[in-house]
Amino acid sequence: MLDSIFAADSALMRVLGRFADVVVLNLLFVATSLPLVTLGGSLTALHRTAIQIVRGRCESVTEEYLRAFRANLRQGSVLLAVLLGLAGVLAAWYVVVTVVVAEPAAQLVLLAVWFVLALTLTTTALLAFPYLATFDDPTRRVLRNARLMSWRHPLTTVAILLLVTLPVVVTVFYPQLVGYGLLWLAFGFGAVACLTAILVTRIFDRYIPSAPAERRSENGTARAHP
Repeated sequence: MLDSIFAADSALMRVLGRFADVVVLNLLFVATSLPLVTLGGSLTALHRTAIQIVRGRCESVTEEYLRAFRANLRQGSVLLAVLLGLAGVLAAWYVVVTVVVAEPAAQLVLLAVWFVLALTLTTTALLAFPYLATFDDPTRRVLRNARLMSWRHPLTTVAILLLVTLPVVVTVFYPQLVGYGLLWLAFGFGAVACLTAILVTRIFDRYIPSAPAERRSENGTARAHP
């Protein structure tokens, strides 16, 4: 019985192997994100590798991650800069509306518009890096298609939003539950990315043509557009 439990193809060993992949993925992400200026490439590589793990196509987490990191470092950094710039504009808008605008009715309308735009930017950002990790598109199209996908698949988008934000909320308000950040350093980012990958692949599979299925570019991403 013990032989069957600890066999290489047993359910237990597969689970342990998958967990080991998540830990390695997490360590790679943390290591390559430390300079901060490489965060865009790290996020893209994190999602690329997580998607490959979920699809069962990842033979080596390290090789897959580093290949995706090198291939997407420049565009991932540009994408992150654009998203941060848009977030800065919305932050400035909020300050102006709450500090400068005195008319309650006008303030309410402007805050309502701000909320819609902020929610749109948030959901777009959630899908932008997984999208870049999967499809070979210029940055403008990445943002456009990520936004459209978030609108076309609202339930999945909300699930991803909850999946990403709830661990952050728990970390901020109940840090002892995550070992004051130690669980994030051990496997947290990789685990969230893999769970997110389960959801985003359900969206992306609708836009990836079947065989000769995924025409691949040189960096291994699928050439497909919604």
